[in-house]
Amino acid sequence: MRVLVVEDERVMADAIATGLRRQALAVDVAYDGAGALERTGVNEYDVIVLDRDLPRVHGDDVCKQLVAQRYPARILMLTAAGELDDKVEGLSIGADDYLPKPFAFAELVARVRALGRRAAAPLPPVLERSGVRLDPGRREVTRDGRPVDLTRKEFAVLEVLLSADGAVVSSEQLLEKAWDEHIDPFTNVVRVTMMTLRKKLGDPPVIETVPGVGYRL
Repeated sequence: MRVLVVEDERVMADAIATGLRRQALAVDVAYDGAGALERTGVNEYDVIVLDRDLPRVHGDDVCKQLVAQRYPARILMLTAAGELDDKVEGLSIGADDYLPKPFAFAELVARVRALGRRAAAPLPPVLERSGVRLDPGRREVTRDGRPVDLTRKEFAVLEVLLSADGAVVSSEQLLEKAWDEHIDPFTNVVRVTMMTLRKKLGDPPVIETVPGVGYRL
C-alpha cells in the first residue's frame, strides 16, 4: 500500500511517516497543499492522510480537487477541529474518513489499512493464497501454518502479490506500491527482494516469474 502524508507540522508529518513505514507501508510526505497536488499528479496513492489546515493550498481545496479529478485514493482527513459540524463538513467535501487530533497512532494505522482495502476492489482483512497467509494488522505471515519472518519490504511485496489475486504484477507496479518516491527506478531492488522472499517462503516455490512481464503468486 502506498500512502501520502500531508501535514504542515514537520515533526508530526515525519513521525507519522516513520510509524507507517514500520507497518511495511510505502510513504511519501508533503508539507503543504501545493506539494500534495504535485505528488498526486505524478504518483498513484492508495490512501492520503490529509491535514485540513494547510498552507499554500487549504486541505479542503486539495480534497475538492482530488475528488473533482476522480483521483482513486481514499482520503483520511486529520484536523484539530473535532466538532461534529467540522466532521460533517469534511466528509461532505469528499473525505472518506475523519480523525481529530490528538489521536492514537494505532487507530490511525487501523483506519489507513481499512481505507486501503477499499481503494480498489474490496480486499479481505487477511490475505491467503497457495498456503501463504498474510495478516496485515498483526504483521504476520505463515506458509502452510509455518511462521515466516519477513523484512518490511519483503512483507510489502508479498502483500502486493497476494492482493493481485493471481494476476501478474510488474516490477514497476511493485516499485510504485512497496517503495516511496526516492527509489531509483533503475535499481535491481525488486529482483533482490524477490529472491530473498522466495527463499524464506520455501519449497515448493509459489512465486512465478513471467518473463518480460513480472511476477505472480
